Amino acid sequence: MDRSSQIIRASVVGIVANLMLAAFKALVGFLSSSVAIILDAVNNLTDVLSSVITIVGTKLSLKPADLDHPYGHGRIEYFSAIIIAVIVFSAGATSLYESIGKIIHPTEPTYSLASLIVIGVAIVVKLVLGRYVKKKGEKLSSDALVASGSDALFDAVITAATLLSAGIMLIWHVSLDGILGALISVIILKAGVEMISKPVSELLGARVSPELTRAIRQEVMEFPQVHGVFDLILHNYGPSVMIGSLHVNVDDTMRADEIHALSRQIQELMYSRHGIVMTVGVYAVATGNSPRATLQREVTKLVLAHPEVVQTHGFFYSEKDHVLSVDVVPKFGIKDFTPISKSISDELRPLVPPDFQVSVVVDYNYSE
Repeated sequence: MDRSSQIIRASVVGIVANLMLAAFKALVGFLSSSVAIILDAVNNLTDVLSSVITIVGTKLSLKPADLDHPYGHGRIEYFSAIIIAVIVFSAGATSLYESIGKIIHPTEPTYSLASLIVIGVAIVVKLVLGRYVKKKGEKLSSDALVASGSDALFDAVITAATLLSAGIMLIWHVSLDGILGALISVIILKAGVEMISKPVSELLGARVSPELTRAIRQEVMEFPQVHGVFDLILHNYGPSVMIGSLHVNVDDTMRADEIHALSRQIQELMYSRHGIVMTVGVYAVATGNSPRATLQREVTKLVLAHPEVVQTHGFFYSEKDHVLSVDVVPKFGIKDFTPISKSISDELRPLVPPDFQVSVVVDYNYSE
């Protein structure tokens, strides 16, 4: 079963569980003539909405690429997660409002045997459902499923707080409905904000996981022709669609057909292992003890002597074009690298004839 089918199946389980719980509450409510339990059953029907949103979002994300969306519609899943997170946040805000009302104007709640049975069953069902859906979401990298599972778990926490309050009320005749409700509401609001932040961050272009970038570098470095991996850039167009590019260092003695074969092998590996459509560029590394190789070593040593530089690559030297160029990666957090770039350029200039153009290209690390 593919990823999308598993997400839909987990969401269907959520719908069925909530419908069964709603039916059970409605039956107990009618038999005990409890309007509160019947209304709680209706509330369970609204919980179905999270699962429906997940299914609709997953279905829409499967739409193939078109002229206006050449990378597909995978990011729709992030919008589904945001909508569910907003629902969770709204539930927390509503609960906090009602809890504050109970603190200001305390009332003495009454609990029947029927209501206590309903509360107990609801806690068990919501805990099992929430854990199942959330674990599925984490396994399938589905923010929408994670949010839907969290929604169910928070329902269980709220219901458990109600049961705890009932027990305290029956034993010590002290009502803590408002205080417990307010504390749990704040936790739900915080979780709602966190649930919204992750998919929003993905839509804004969040940095990919360091585990993935390390795996890519290690796998590409296993090719004997590759002497370094640089400029790794990955763009996320949904949990299962990623576009990227990288550069590799190869000997300047490699033929064009050999470079072509190597780039194809790297592209096929990246797609088969990670589902990444990867573009591969090359940097030529001077070999032997040629003047160019000696110059490259001198430039590399000089550039790396600057503590503000964490990496250098992309060495280019052309007597024909009268150009010396090198890429440098500054430490993260340096806001203005211009003075350092000028300093490096001034230090490199004596290494080449006066009429050469010396270029220091400031590169940034987009993946680590």
